[in-house]
Amino acid sequence: MSDITLRDLTRIFGRIGVLSFGGPAAQIALMHRELVDERPWLTEQQFLNALSFCMLLPGPEAMQLATYAGWRLRGVTGGLIAGGLFVLPGAFVMLALSLTYAWLGNVPLVQALFLGVKAAVVIIVIEALLKVAKRALKGRDHWIIAARSFVGSFALHLPFPVIIAASAAYGALTSRGPRDTAPPKVAANTLRTVATWLASWLVPIAALWASGATLLTEVALFFSKLAVVTFGGAYAVLAYMTQEVVQDYGWLTTAQMMDGLGLAETTPGPLILVTQFVGFLAGDGAGGTGLALAAAVVTLWVTFVPCFLWIFAGAPYIEWISAQPRLSGALTAITAAVVGVIANLSLWFAAHVFFATVGEISLGPIRLIAPVPGTIDIAAVALAVLAGVLILRLKWSLPAALAVAAAAGLGLQLLA
Repeated sequence: MSDITLRDLTRIFGRIGVLSFGGPAAQIALMHRELVDERPWLTEQQFLNALSFCMLLPGPEAMQLATYAGWRLRGVTGGLIAGGLFVLPGAFVMLALSLTYAWLGNVPLVQALFLGVKAAVVIIVIEALLKVAKRALKGRDHWIIAARSFVGSFALHLPFPVIIAASAAYGALTSRGPRDTAPPKVAANTLRTVATWLASWLVPIAALWASGATLLTEVALFFSKLAVVTFGGAYAVLAYMTQEVVQDYGWLTTAQMMDGLGLAETTPGPLILVTQFVGFLAGDGAGGTGLALAAAVVTLWVTFVPCFLWIFAGAPYIEWISAQPRLSGALTAITAAVVGVIANLSLWFAAHVFFATVGEISLGPIRLIAPVPGTIDIAAVALAVLAGVLILRLKWSLPAALAVAAAAGLGLQLLA
């Protein structure tokens, strides 16, 4: 443990939390500048080993990296401060936006604003696809994994956890490198850490179930499951989450889900905060603002408490884990599979933004989306082109591009 004071740690990670816009790549770059370049809190190798470990985990890797950095500097207290400050600024902003959306979301002018946001989200997902593909597809095997992942999600509608598990198993079994060494002996305090954080995660869910709070229990169980399978970032799991919350639970509509993603893009912190929006609308639809606030809190709890479990239990073993070729092979395969999943998400989002009616063509186990050509929304296409120029060509920041796209959508509505 270092001699860095909790006050200094709080100040620096508070700044990181407030400025962490732009997705995990920008957030990780910000932390590298603050923790490695500008002050010698972590060495380059410590930072990279921790990042590799966090990318093996489900959940938001940038938040988990912040938690690890805090843990390494000031133990569990430092980890709680760093991880909490990475999430809470964005969570408060997201809660305020969710409240505003629930009150004003059906106003025509607000819907016009969100048309621009949705069009920009299509471009944002395409940008994420290009970035992940550039990093992940290094060889023929990676392209094959990505293609199979795309077919499995787009045409066969295989569950996201199945695709990730199959890809990880393939990567681990086909990886080349020195034989894995035996893992270090598990210390007693690691077992206590696991027990403590498992209880922190699961006991509140059991209490909700025992109290008869049906909706809150459903929210807690669903987002707990999501916390375990969210490999590859929020974009990779969005299609799976949308299918569940729209079709199976009926908590919100596809359009609302896309609005929530647009709102999450404008906030600091991890993009997975979109789950808070979903939980809030689920509660609002079932019982009004009070239940919505409770559902939002439950969603945050079960989404981020597992992150503390993974980090505090695994942090002492990072040096060993970082050197394991089978784990590295599993991670590489998962990242390649995520490319296919995000490609499916791109097509799915584009179809639902650009067309008012999207049908389906079925042939045995194959089911394909089929937009109705006569229902194309020319305004949405024009707004997406504008967003594409701003984001992909001019390299504008996401909040600025979203603001311009929203204003353009409002302008088109006023002209109409």
